[in-house]
Amino acid sequence: MTAVSSNPVRRVAVPTLPRASTRTWERTYVRVVVATDAAAALAAGVVGLAIATALFGSDPVYLVEAVLTPPLWVAAIALAGGYDRRFLGAGPEEFRRVALGAFGLVAAVGITSWALDAEIARSYVFLTLPTAMILTPLGRYSVRRWVGRRRRGGDFLHRTVIVGANESLYRLARQLADWEHGFDVLGVCVPAGTGAQVPPDITVLGETDDLVAVVKRLDADTVAVASSSLTDGEALRRMSWDLETTGATLVVSPGLVEVGGPRLAVRPVGGLPLLHLEHPRFTGVRRLIKEVYDPVVAFVALLVLSPLLIGIAIAIKLDSRGPVLFRQVRVGEMGRPFTILKFRTMVPDAEQRRHEIEHLDIGAGPLFKVHSDPRVTRVGSWLRRTSLDELPQLINVVSGRMSLVGPRPHLPAELEVLGKDVARRLFVKPGLTGLWQVSGRSDLDWEQSVRLDLRYVENWTLTWDIYIMWKTVKVMVRKSGAY
Repeated sequence: MTAVSSNPVRRVAVPTLPRASTRTWERTYVRVVVATDAAAALAAGVVGLAIATALFGSDPVYLVEAVLTPPLWVAAIALAGGYDRRFLGAGPEEFRRVALGAFGLVAAVGITSWALDAEIARSYVFLTLPTAMILTPLGRYSVRRWVGRRRRGGDFLHRTVIVGANESLYRLARQLADWEHGFDVLGVCVPAGTGAQVPPDITVLGETDDLVAVVKRLDADTVAVASSSLTDGEALRRMSWDLETTGATLVVSPGLVEVGGPRLAVRPVGGLPLLHLEHPRFTGVRRLIKEVYDPVVAFVALLVLSPLLIGIAIAIKLDSRGPVLFRQVRVGEMGRPFTILKFRTMVPDAEQRRHEIEHLDIGAGPLFKVHSDPRVTRVGSWLRRTSLDELPQLINVVSGRMSLVGPRPHLPAELEVLGKDVARRLFVKPGLTGLWQVSGRSDLDWEQSVRLDLRYVENWTLTWDIYIMWKTVKVMVRKSGAY
């Protein structure tokens, strides 16, 4: 007979299963976006049905295609990652994925029609789908506006705890501080026993050993780790394990300032995830398209806006003496100088009178900015608020010296204080508008304008150009940051 051990059975500690994210507002956001896309596709289907019926007569095929458009459209965008929570509200990346889904559906319709020898109405390809491609971004833009209003009220925000110290911590906290990014920075946990420095305007919530308790106490849903040698790979792995019980998302800043989007990818090598950084592309087919697209659009814009340009020129002549156009030498692509053209907004002797108001300068770095500059004329003040003084630069775009979208064109004197990093802006043509134009204009300081220009140069895409031009129209209507 076998003796039964009197020792109790020792159970191995079973780890707690990862907890799902508690961000219910994200699910609401996704549902609203899906419904908006479906509504846009349904409206496009109705438009296509109505126009096709009016032109070619009634056909049951038109009705079937209109009914199938919403589910097919939503499915195509989903396959392209258009509903991935990481990209919703993430600038041009969201719209790029919508475009990928749209082009994918067009390709799928064409291939299916050829393979099955099916009679797919041409109105579906040339009316319904293009209409959906126009209405969907407009619908998503309206959703963004709705989310923006909710965020201003304190809703739809990621309650965030930052891990890090020193300059990398301060840089990350400053980047996440804008409510438009959707992050509510609660404070910071610093690595234990390192004597790490924390800026005085940032709340210290504890050390990294207290991170899980801090996240639970504050009901945080995101932990952002600033780039630092104080948080190595082993620490990050254990941190991710610990945070699994809270449902909080762990994000890590690689410390690559103004580099992102399609240039970054994770490449696993021997079980070690390496961050792969592509070189920026300043040549190729996309650049060729931009070289052709910019002057053509600028020329058409000059023709369409010619009555407005003539009217502004007359108003300037009637308001004050002096030339209609302001000419100034700026530095363009690869350091080549060119003469920029703008409508004159100041009195003719403005440069000679600059010493009178230098004490009012509020600009940082080489920028000279003055609120309520007395040298600005009455018409010039209106032109600056509306940015209409920039319209003659379309001539520079037609001539090939500038682009529709690009970095701010520099004065030669500014180049003397530009470092090597900032000089990278000269790799591309300066722009009539750019990130600096849609992100604050004259309200930006020197460092902010430099950072925005670098971000554009490092991550340029055609989709981003379209996105910036769309936002430029909104900025011109609001008239904020212009003086």
